[in-house]
Amino acid sequence: MDYGDSVQKVLLRKIRKTEQDLLQLKLDYCRFIFGLTHRATVLVDGQPYLVRSVDVDSMVTLEDGGFGKPAVAGVPAEAGNGAEPVHLGTEWTLAESSVVK
Repeated sequence: MDYGDSVQKVLLRKIRKTEQDLLQLKLDYCRFIFGLTHRATVLVDGQPYLVRSVDVDSMVTLEDGGFGKPAVAGVPAEAGNGAEPVHLGTEWTLAESSVVK
């Protein structure tokens, strides 16, 4: 193995680690700033949904340096475990019962 291949492998490992760290930081931001936790309940057009996934790549940087709400996918709160998640977008509100106190 030559020097170039070795450097490339090291740099790729560091890039992947940094990407994982950034993803975790964005998920932490969603949890502490927006209250999104595993199985949080959000309201979309007055209907409750259980969050199944959070798209941190959809978060836009705001003028104040913060991030906008992420797009989420979820299932209707009254649906069974076999329900297929639907894309809910960013126009959601955290349900009062999900607010971390």
